[in-house]
Amino acid sequence: MTPAPRIPTDRAFSVAMVAGETSGDLLAGLLLEAMCQRWPSLRTAGIGGPRMAAQGFEVWWPHDRLSVHGFGWDVLGRYREIVGIRKQLLTRLSRDKPGLFIGVDAPDFNLHLEENLRRQGVKTVHFVCPSVWAWRPERLEVIRRSVDHVLCIFPFEPALLAQHGIPATYVGHPLAQVIPMQADRAAARQALGVASGDDVVALLPGSRKSEVRHLALRFFEAAGLIHMRMPGVKFLVPAVPGLQAAIEAAAQRSGVGPHLHIVTGQSHTVLAACDVTLIASGTATLEAALFKRPMVIAYRMGALSWRIMRRKKLQAWVGLPNILCQEFVVPELLQDAATPQALAAGVLDWLHAKHQQPERLQALEERFLALHQLLQRDTARLATEAIEGVLRA
Repeated sequence: MTPAPRIPTDRAFSVAMVAGETSGDLLAGLLLEAMCQRWPSLRTAGIGGPRMAAQGFEVWWPHDRLSVHGFGWDVLGRYREIVGIRKQLLTRLSRDKPGLFIGVDAPDFNLHLEENLRRQGVKTVHFVCPSVWAWRPERLEVIRRSVDHVLCIFPFEPALLAQHGIPATYVGHPLAQVIPMQADRAAARQALGVASGDDVVALLPGSRKSEVRHLALRFFEAAGLIHMRMPGVKFLVPAVPGLQAAIEAAAQRSGVGPHLHIVTGQSHTVLAACDVTLIASGTATLEAALFKRPMVIAYRMGALSWRIMRRKKLQAWVGLPNILCQEFVVPELLQDAATPQALAAGVLDWLHAKHQQPERLQALEERFLALHQLLQRDTARLATEAIEGVLRA
């Protein structure tokens, strides 16, 4: 006889969650919506952002308190604060144990929490497999100790985790559902006040303070060089609200501020509207691929962070579209290679293809369409079903 499930029905049931950064808030918000539909009395709390709060999530700390990247001085300045938050959260969850803990990305923060809570008998789920296939494979043993189940957003990850005794489920990438197979470029341009025949470049220098500090000025200087070659190009810059002031300051310092159209948020509208994007490596590059847009991927970080990252790197690629396609389908310009001149040349090459080599763009769009189809699953339902399985165990 099948044992009675340990799953909430009408009674209240608590789930603690931690999501770091904007991308984690998006993933967690989609998951929470499905979980709340499955379990209407669900109570959720922890660290999160506005999309989670919109689903009734009680925010004890805002997600941007965890938003750091890199090593060395990029992180040391925030280390004490972040460790303090984690210690307070662990104390609170150890006192009032939730029925389940879900860590959404942020592995450096969440795996430590998950290991401690699992040792205390709390079921733990990690949403988004840490990129052990790209760097830091030593995390596999930590994951095995820390989590009951991993929800994977890329199809090759469950088999890799299974080799190390880690239960996992491929749930697809939520962005592949949010972003349409064929974006309405005309409507996006109309919404942003851009003419249908314009050449449009989207500049996305990142969603973290450190990224904007290292990349924004270079991106805008590259825009200046592009403007000198093609004066009619329109530049769109979707700014994360909390970083808009820093982005506007960098635009002013670059001297090309008058040629930039900086908008608050609206990154998806901007990606739908553009012909090509100059973009910081990260989740945004996958979004650009799902919008079927050619791109130039760039990244810079502190010198110490770069040396450590380069030693731990396992693959030839850094950008998600290239990793998933297993080849350089779009260029990557990293660290010292990310000069304004090289960035401008990469963007101009794609603009040249728009006018002179349309078959090249068509081939790229077909690759990205196949990728979109591979990643498109009913993520929220599959994730909720996997979580239900964890609770039944």
